[in-house]
Amino acid sequence: MSEKNRVGKLSARERLAVEREKQKSAEKRRKVLIVGASIVAVLGIAAGIGVVAANAGKDGGDSAGPVVAPSGANGKDALAIPVGKESAKSTLTVWEDFRCPACKSFETAYRSVIHELTGAGKLKVEYHLATLIDGNLRGSGSRKAANAAACAQDVGKFPAYHDVLYENQPQETVDAYAKEAKLIELAGKVDGLDTPAFRVCVENGTHNAWVKKSAEAFSSGGFGGTPTVLFNGKNIYQDQSMTPAKLKQMVEDADKG
Repeated sequence: MSEKNRVGKLSARERLAVEREKQKSAEKRRKVLIVGASIVAVLGIAAGIGVVAANAGKDGGDSAGPVVAPSGANGKDALAIPVGKESAKSTLTVWEDFRCPACKSFETAYRSVIHELTGAGKLKVEYHLATLIDGNLRGSGSRKAANAAACAQDVGKFPAYHDVLYENQPQETVDAYAKEAKLIELAGKVDGLDTPAFRVCVENGTHNAWVKKSAEAFSSGGFGGTPTVLFNGKNIYQDQSMTPAKLKQMVEDADKG
């Protein structure tokens, strides 16, 4: 007897029971498929996270070519961009990334006092440029912004352009600085910076290899992240009691001594 004929001879109650069993079996199969798909999705996400973590701090962009340090760069391998008088008794070493929100927060809080102290000849700042966010979130905005800042340094406009980049910093997940046109547009906010020479420097990535070398120095330096801020060699960014007023007092005390 066929399955169809057999079911046809069953009572209404029995047919209902058979139908329910079929529905249960179908539901069970559906749940198995959903769970299987979920597991695959979770594994895919985990694999993605692993790639991001493995690439943290790595710059996968085009950084080939000769290492061309920006004008006036000093320190080991000429990787520091100096601001302030060389004769200042205090040195602030800053490792930063133009895509880094924490770097912007530090700049917003400390910019005024740093400008005041460098202007008075009491503090010199050595800026080191990193590309941490490019490695963590993928992209090239950190590298291209750092190159553009180095191009600005070539014509003595680094401090002003440095501030403009932070004032206009895009959201961390938006790689707006990967577009040279955006970096050139922002140069228009700095008097005398948007020149043909600056544009060529930005568009050609003149300092890309130098930026890569700086990023490698950051990675090998054992720093926890950006910003890393050292006052006369001591990490003060980790000091929870640090404030702009306290930093100013430290510089004033060192200047008197």
